[in-house]
Amino acid sequence: MTDHKHVSLVQDNDSSVPLCVDLDGTLVRTDLLAESLVALLRKNPLYIMLLPFWLLNGKAALKHEIAKRITLDPQILPYRGKFVEFLRKEAKRRHVHLVTAADRLLAAEVARHLGIFTEIFASDGQLNLAGKAKLHLLREKFGTKGFSYAGNAWVDMPVWQESVYPIVVGAPSDLVRYVNHAMPDARIWTDSKYGWREVLHLLRVHQWAKNMIVFVPLVTSHQLLNKSTVIDAFKAIMAFCFTASAIYIVNDLIDLESDRRHETKRHRPFASGVLGLSAALSILPILAMAAMALSWELPRNFSLVLTVYLVLTLAYSLVLKRLLIADTICLALLYTMRVIGGHEATGIVYSPWLLAFAMFLFFSLALVKRCAELQRASGVVAGRGYAGSDALQASVLGASSGLVAVLVLALYVTSSTVQQLYSRPLVLLLICPLLLYWISRIWMLTARGQMSEDPVLFALKDGASYLTGVLVVAVMLLGILL
Repeated sequence: MTDHKHVSLVQDNDSSVPLCVDLDGTLVRTDLLAESLVALLRKNPLYIMLLPFWLLNGKAALKHEIAKRITLDPQILPYRGKFVEFLRKEAKRRHVHLVTAADRLLAAEVARHLGIFTEIFASDGQLNLAGKAKLHLLREKFGTKGFSYAGNAWVDMPVWQESVYPIVVGAPSDLVRYVNHAMPDARIWTDSKYGWREVLHLLRVHQWAKNMIVFVPLVTSHQLLNKSTVIDAFKAIMAFCFTASAIYIVNDLIDLESDRRHETKRHRPFASGVLGLSAALSILPILAMAAMALSWELPRNFSLVLTVYLVLTLAYSLVLKRLLIADTICLALLYTMRVIGGHEATGIVYSPWLLAFAMFLFFSLALVKRCAELQRASGVVAGRGYAGSDALQASVLGASSGLVAVLVLALYVTSSTVQQLYSRPLVLLLICPLLLYWISRIWMLTARGQMSEDPVLFALKDGASYLTGVLVVAVMLLGILL
């Protein structure tokens, strides 16, 4: 955060004027109503049925009813670090008050954690302390003595207009421009603004590459030159992408607290406060509508597959990821669902060999991911059903599953099905040593601690994986052309 406005010497030296500080969006980069609502629904989603009834009694009552039922850890909230440092210095020479529309129960926890506020003024279940209500309270409290006020939103404008020394913190650019023009003596604290990079990070666009698995049935049935089939497969891929991004957003909301305690995940857009939680309300409907629109253009069974994928992913996020082995089986199923989606979107006849191969291979890769996490953790992995001592057994299961996938491929080569697609099907046996190399190498790197947590993304950046893929395609072409 950078202070880029000039500040008068009177403002810097006058210690008789109390400093009043807003909480939501000012002291922290988030909104405590949104934070508490997410915490409430995470505790029990059925509370959503009570929200309209609480709101009938006013916004302050809604905030209070939610605050009574949840606990927020003030230590992990995304504070504006440099602004907090400024307040600590100010608290040594004058009174600093917390004046917020957040509920008093939550505001008190924040104030207790920071230890810099003389007094707290907050919503109390009856009065929503925002805008003109906040101004009325400050008039009564400080009278002719005046006050300095730090806020961040248009609703703070009436308070700034009567403030002796306005302070604007992390406000949107249009508000900053207005304040610069209307209040030349105001002090402006600005944040670096988020852009498309943060939104793309939220959507996990880099994970979309996984959905190329939808093309696998086209490759194995030699339909890549069929234009209409490729178009349908691409629609299916994008439907999976939009659905997956929506689920990632929901998952970020569910894991908000644990993400903030994580060494790297605390930098995610919601956890860091770079993006407000309210962004989910605008982005999620767009993703849902885009996925549904694409699904409607494909066979009806594809919509069913996508629905099962959605339900299974939510089950993983809410329950299954905490269960031993069930989590990795679920991940394998989710990858296999993409293969099934490719079949349903294009009408290509199912191959039981392909589905069996996919299930064993993806189970192996899911265990690679879990082993990598276990190696990075000491003792029990937070939020998972594994202990550090499980790494060896998980690697045995995973490597074995990978070898079974190669065995399924070898049996497929000797089946009657392959005769219809390849003039020299026995040539396909050359794929077996290639896959043995790739799977064994993946597990060797995992044992050395050199594997990232997601082996699929690792493969997309790994030269040896690309070379293996090229050789597999070359063998398939030889089996067709010889």
